[in-house]
Amino acid sequence: MFETVLVANRGEIAVRVIRTLRSLGVRSVAVFSDADADARHVREADTAVRIGPAPAAESYLSVERILAAAARTGAQAVHPGYGFLAENAAFARACAEAGLVFVGPPAEAISLMGDKIRAKETVRTAGVPVVPGSSGSGLTDAQLADAAHEIGMPVLLKPSAGGGGKGMRLVRDPAVLGDEIAAARREARASFGDDTLLVERWIDRPRHIEIQVLADSHGTVVHLGERECSLQRRHQKIIEEAPSVLLDEATRAAMGEAAVQAARSCGYRGAGTVEFIVPGEDPSSYYFMEMNTRLQVEHPVTELITGLDLVEWQLRVAAGERLSFGQQDVTLTGHAIEARVCAEDPARGFLPSGGTVLRLHEPQGDGVRTDSGLSEGTEVGSLYDPMLSKVIAHGPDRATALRKLRAALAETVTLGVQTNAGFLRRLLAHPAVMAGELDTGLVEREVDGLVSAEVPEEVYEAAAAVRLDALRPRGEGWTDPFSVPSGWRLGSEPRPVAFPLRVVDPVEYVPRGTHTVTEDRVRVVLDGVRHTFHRADDWLGRDGDAWQVRDHDPVAASLAGAARSGTDSLTAPMPGTVTVVKVAVGDEVTAGQSLLVVEAMKMEHVVSAPHAGTVTELDVTPGTTVAMDQVLAVIAPHEQDTEAEE
Repeated sequence: MFETVLVANRGEIAVRVIRTLRSLGVRSVAVFSDADADARHVREADTAVRIGPAPAAESYLSVERILAAAARTGAQAVHPGYGFLAENAAFARACAEAGLVFVGPPAEAISLMGDKIRAKETVRTAGVPVVPGSSGSGLTDAQLADAAHEIGMPVLLKPSAGGGGKGMRLVRDPAVLGDEIAAARREARASFGDDTLLVERWIDRPRHIEIQVLADSHGTVVHLGERECSLQRRHQKIIEEAPSVLLDEATRAAMGEAAVQAARSCGYRGAGTVEFIVPGEDPSSYYFMEMNTRLQVEHPVTELITGLDLVEWQLRVAAGERLSFGQQDVTLTGHAIEARVCAEDPARGFLPSGGTVLRLHEPQGDGVRTDSGLSEGTEVGSLYDPMLSKVIAHGPDRATALRKLRAALAETVTLGVQTNAGFLRRLLAHPAVMAGELDTGLVEREVDGLVSAEVPEEVYEAAAAVRLDALRPRGEGWTDPFSVPSGWRLGSEPRPVAFPLRVVDPVEYVPRGTHTVTEDRVRVVLDGVRHTFHRADDWLGRDGDAWQVRDHDPVAASLAGAARSGTDSLTAPMPGTVTVVKVAVGDEVTAGQSLLVVEAMKMEHVVSAPHAGTVTELDVTPGTTVAMDQVLAVIAPHEQDTEAEE
């Protein structure tokens, strides 16, 4: 086993790998950008090395700086985690040339399976069924469009060089195919540095099932069962579980053998995942989609049902050890489910969020595990992936695991940054999810019923209680009645104390319940029901949901809005970076015309014209970093449009 291993990643996966290194007695080396100087993975590692400024291209994606850090610290091996350079064949080769062991498959396997077009051709030759789609690499936009029309709508555009849902576009309308190809190329180029695309037939209501494989360098390849990953948003997994309720033993064995053959076809070594698309009405008709040549985000559910530490076996295989077990020794016990907690705001269309973690509680124990890179004080910005942590539950059966995970998400507290924890808890209580009737489109179909823009009255009650408590006089002895926030007035009836508050829209709220306020909790009794909230600054949290309740000054708000008409101003929908600007001051635009693109946490958002008019102000250029709700441009409406509105 190695003496020192450098972890070429950040966040929860870096913390996860460091945990196993510590259990094996291996010295860990963390790397960090300027944005992560005080991050949890840096503090938990045995030593840490700065590798550059905040942008990933100048730090976590810099092969030279990571290799230099390994040389400085005497590392013998590099664990890439997932994302960043984990599936970069050039990085794997560079490690070997530097005398370092890359904890992953050979560079040739990464290169082969990282090219989805070559991967499909390779596994097809090995007898693995594949999804019908385009053939050949380097297709032009016109060739992709021709292939899409030949296959027939709907189709799925996919980057050849990467995964994780980045750059994937489902196209049902031929009229928008050209725009979708262009957008997919942009996202692929930004995420993977390669805008090569392929097109595949879209299977309606499919299920996404993947097989975990493990291979050593002595010829042994085994599979560790399947994971169901059908609950997705924007083609990105949000809930994963093992095993799948869809598969019977015969189908599980057949898919497992197909995954083993796919791994053998590329000379695989280490932990990897073979992903299949499966028609829900016919599980025996499964199709190979791609192979992820790395550890998967969802690996904990496999660990919990097999009892194996996959990171440990990655390290042992990389050190040249043989697998100590065969396929007949792999047993699956119980059921495990994982939820990905991300920095995003469900009430704002799941746009990325950010901020400082003011209060944090992450459940552990009694069948619950949280893998996290967070600590109180962590700054969550827009430069990296939005996933903050993973909450995983294990039980003797699926119903128990679901119940434990819902309870764990309700217990999760991340105040200061908006997350999707409450949304995930409600999703896990959806009747179709509880029944195991899943498909990759379920979340998008049901999302409106799982997200509420309404702010519960008890939230305002709790916020008002905090403000009332701050006004109460402290100390002993006589109390001036004018200093008590009771609404008392000389010679008149008491007038209720009202607080102007704002979560989304301004509210003038008069508290009417009874309250108990402590440093980190607020308890209110409203209409005979007690509600308990976690609190930190102007944030309140309950059952995984969180609200930032601010004081509202109507005069200041009026003055701020007087200079610019809100309907004419284009504002940033999320904190991020402007990547595309398609207009200039003086340009005439039409209603709905795409004007700018803002990117945050590897997600693009197109900002369009609210109405026809003229660009009178443009405050950004490509590369400008913007805050949420920052004004980007102003569109003055045409005179006839104004008259029509009047």
